[in-house]
Amino acid sequence: MPVAFNTWTALLNNFVVERAAFTGIEIGILQSLREVPGFLAFTTVFVLLVLKEQTFAVIALAIMGLGVAMTGFFPTVYGLYFTTVLMSFGFHYFEAVKQSLALQWLSKEEAPQILGKLISVAAITSLIIYGSLWVFLEVFELDYLWNFLIAGVICIGLAIVMWMAFPHFPSATQQHRHIVLRKRYWLYYALTFFSGARRQIFMVFAAFLMVEKFGYSAAQVTLLFLVNYAFNWLFAERIGIAIRSANSQLNA
Repeated sequence: MPVAFNTWTALLNNFVVERAAFTGIEIGILQSLREVPGFLAFTTVFVLLVLKEQTFAVIALAIMGLGVAMTGFFPTVYGLYFTTVLMSFGFHYFEAVKQSLALQWLSKEEAPQILGKLISVAAITSLIIYGSLWVFLEVFELDYLWNFLIAGVICIGLAIVMWMAFPHFPSATQQHRHIVLRKRYWLYYALTFFSGARRQIFMVFAAFLMVEKFGYSAAQVTLLFLVNYAFNWLFAERIGIAIRSANSQLNA
C-alpha cells in the first residue's frame, strides 16, 4: 500500500497543476470524489458475504495499484477524477479490511506494540519510496507517467505474489456480517472524524498550496514527506509500547 499510495500522494499536486492546470476548485472536487469510496467503505460488510477478508484485501490492493498506474496516462480533469476514484476504492477497502484482519490475528496484549511495528514497517517503506522518488525526479528527471506506472505495477505485482504465495490464514474470530454502531464507542468515532478533518486540511490543501502558491517542485514535496515518515519510523513502535504500558497500569 505505501508503494502505490505514497507515490500518488507525493506526485499528485505537482502533476495536476503542471499537466492539468488545476486550481483550488478542481483539487477540491477531486479530493471530495476521493472521499466517496471512503464513505462507502461500510459496504465492506456486504462484500464479505461473498469474499473472504484476506482475498478481498489482495483484490483491493490490486485495484489501488491499477488506479495509480493509470494516473499518468490521463492528465485531464475528468481523467484524473476517474483514476482517483478507482485508486480510492482500492485504498479505502484495503484499509478497512487490513485493520480488521490485524485485530483478529493479534491478542489484546500484543496488538498495540505490533500495530505500532506495522506502522514503522510502512514508514520505512515510505522512506525508501520517497528517497527513490527524489532520485527519479531530481537525478534521472523521470516523467510523472513513469513514476506513477512503476509504483502501480509494483503494487499489482506484490498483490499477485500475495495471492499465489501465501495460504489462506483462518481466523478464530467470527466476523459480523452487519454494521455495528455502539454508543460507548462515541470517542473513537469522534477521533476518527477529527482525524479525517486534519488530513484534509494539512495533507491535502496545505500540500496543494505549497505547489500552487509557493512553487514547490515534486522533489521538494517528496523531501517534506521524507522528513515526516522518518519521524514515524523512529517513534511509532515506541508510542505503541507506551500505550500498552498505560493500558496495563489502568487495568491493574
